This record gives sequence, C-alpha cells and structure tokens, in this order.
Amino acid sequence: MTAQPRVYSVKELNKYIRMKLESDIVLGDVWLRGEISNFTHHSSGHMYFTLKDEGSRLKCVMFASHNARLPFIPREGAKVLARGNISVFERDGNYQFYCMAMQPDGIGSLYLAFEQLKEKLDQEGLFAASRKRSLPAFPKAIGVITSPTGAAVRDITTTLKRRYPIIPVYVYPVLVQGAGAAPAIVNAIQAMNRFGECDVLIVGRGGGSLEELWAFNEEAVARAIADSAIPVISAVGHETDYTISDFVSDLRAATPTAAAELAVPHVAELGQGLERLKQRLDGAMRLRLRKDAERLERARRSPFFRYPRKYLLEQAQRLDRLQEQLRSRTERLVVRERARLDKLGKGLVARHPGERIAFSAKRLATAAHRLELSASGLIKEKKQRLGAGVRQLDALSPLKVMARGYGLVYDNEGKTLLKTVQGTQEGDEVTVKLSDGSLECRVLSVKGE
Repeated sequence: MTAQPRVYSVKELNKYIRMKLESDIVLGDVWLRGEISNFTHHSSGHMYFTLKDEGSRLKCVMFASHNARLPFIPREGAKVLARGNISVFERDGNYQFYCMAMQPDGIGSLYLAFEQLKEKLDQEGLFAASRKRSLPAFPKAIGVITSPTGAAVRDITTTLKRRYPIIPVYVYPVLVQGAGAAPAIVNAIQAMNRFGECDVLIVGRGGGSLEELWAFNEEAVARAIADSAIPVISAVGHETDYTISDFVSDLRAATPTAAAELAVPHVAELGQGLERLKQRLDGAMRLRLRKDAERLERARRSPFFRYPRKYLLEQAQRLDRLQEQLRSRTERLVVRERARLDKLGKGLVARHPGERIAFSAKRLATAAHRLELSASGLIKEKKQRLGAGVRQLDALSPLKVMARGYGLVYDNEGKTLLKTVQGTQEGDEVTVKLSDGSLECRVLSVKGE
C-alpha cells in the first residue's frame, strides 16, 4: 500500500525555508554592494529599501536598533556597502536582506578591511585595557615619530617646549602616507626602542581622508606599537578620526597638540604646585618651631631646671633604695639557688652508680636469704608430708595385712586376683601369695557360703 505524502501548510513551508536560510554559514553574515532605491524611513524608525545593481534587485530592511548607529543618512540612488543576513518574511513568503551595518561604497573596501583587522586584533587582546601602561609623570625624553614637514611636528614640538622646556625631544622623520609609510613607521618605533633614551613615544600625523590615514590602520604598525617597550601615544588626524593605532596604543590623543599636552606636565602648573607645597612647608615649619619654642619655655620654667640639686638628691636616694633592693634580692636569690643546688647534689649522690650498685647488692642479699629460708621451710614441710604419706601408705599396704596371716589368691597365670569362689573349679591351679613368698596350689574342692 503506497504511503500518503505529508502535506505542508504554506506557513510551515515558509518557516522551513527561513530556518534553512538562517542556518547557512554564507548567508548568515554577508556583505553586499549595490544602489539604494525605493527608500522609506518609517515612523517606527525602521528603514525599508531595495538594493540593486545592473542585473538584479533585493528587498532590504534595517531596523531602528541598527540604523541609529549609522555615520550617514542613506539617500535614494546612493551606492553603499551593506552587511547583514538573508532570511524569509514568513507572512509574504519573500526572502529579504536584513541589514545591520552600512557604509558609502566609496570607502567600502577600506572600511571592510578596517573592521576585519579591528575585530582580529581585539580578539587577540591587543586592545585590552589591562595591557595599557600609564605614562611617567615626569618623562626624561620624548620621541616623536611623524612627518618632518607636516604641521603635526611643529604643533608637537612647540607645545612640548612651551609646557616643559627642559625636556629633550627626539624627532624620527618618517613617511605618513603612501606605500612606504607603514614600514617606515614600524622601523622608527623599533629604532626608538633600541635607542633607549625616550620613555614616551608620540606616533601620528595631521588630519586627512581615510586613504591618507591608512598607514596607521596597517597590521604591522599596530603590532609594532603593541610590542613597544616604551609607552605610545597615538595622535592621528582630528578628534573624529579613529585608526587601529588609536585602539592598540597606550593612550589616544584627539590631535597631535593634545598628545604633547598629555605627554608632559606644564611648567607653570608645576611652579604653582611647588609654590603651594612651599607655602604648606613654611606653615608646617612655623607651627613646628612654635610648638618646640613652647615646649622649651615650659621646660625652662619647670622645677627640674630651677632646682636641679633637689631632683638630683631625690634620684640619689632612689638609687640607694634600688641598690639595697638589688642586694637583698640577690642574697635571697643566692640562698634559694644554693639550697636548690644542695638538693640537686643529694639527688645526684642518691643516683650515683656506686650507690645504686651497693643498694641493689643489699637488696639481692636480702632476697637470697629470704629465698633460702623459704626453700628450707618448703623442703621441711614436704619431708613432713612425705613421711605422713609413707606411714599412711604403709598402714594401708596389703603386706601389713598379709603379715597378720592373710594371703592373696590368683589364678594359675598369677594375674587375676580371685575374690570369690565363682569361676573356680576342682583341679584348678592357683597361686597363693603370702607375706614372705607364694604357694602353687591345686583346688581339691569348692565350697560356697
């Protein structure tokens, strides 16, 4: 019998297709390039539009939670680079693109490379706050890595000399844009670390387009900054410009001038701080001198300084008492320790090996004497008991009875004692034992009582 095929509802089929699309690795995170058409910004905040190119078009939606972070406002006909995923709107059965990020297509490839490198280095931990070092409060020298002809180097050096004139500044000239810029910046950071004279590095340049600032988005530059043993301040572009160097450096400055301000303290502020410290020190010293003067005056007016002899005599009497107490306690201690020593000596004598041997010998002699007395008494007692037993045994001996005229009758083999006439017949041979011998007899007749 043929099995009945399963029948799906339209909703079930659309749901199944949606699950298939959303589980696809490629369609789950995809970048699209296209031109915006049919753009609608709904009152709810969501954006609905179509992305098209020369041969096709795709419906798209960008929810308010995502488009709120857009750095620009999409327009009809704008060419964009969009990132999102493909899914199905179950109600209508239409598949569409759910956009999560968008950039104008003019810088789309650079922006994509920027985001990919940023995500990679962030996952490696190069942006972690825990690895960023604080700058020294009073650096001994500043290293500046930038273009020797740009406005940035003038702004940095001018600000450093104005704020902290005594600090030496070492400028390492490099290219800051173009094909050779990134290797030059890497070499400069490594050379400054080998030089070892600077304890803060400022790496940057003035403002420009994304393409012009791109050297500071190179992975080699980011890793050189991360590997630097010297703390690095990133000063690239204007306040609104962000590069990979800003994220990986120990400190980001909005401008090159701001980097110089962050690197060193202001000499005028230091002077003001020193003046405040000087005033506090002067006040503290005056207060200390006043208190010491008051203590000195109190000591000068004290009876001890006015009548020193009196206090010296009192201390002499106290010394005499202490000496007497010391002598008395020493004598008592000597007597107590001498008595203790005598006691220990007696105990030592009592435990002397010769004394213990003599004592043990005396105990052994006493024990031997007691053993001898006990053995003699025991032997005497045993002899008495033995004599009584012999006499009792002698009294009960059959030989005594036989001596009075009695005899013992045995069978002809001389083994069985005949106590009755039973079992004896005329003519049997018997043996009669007397006190002084035995008789071999024959039974002539048997008579019973």
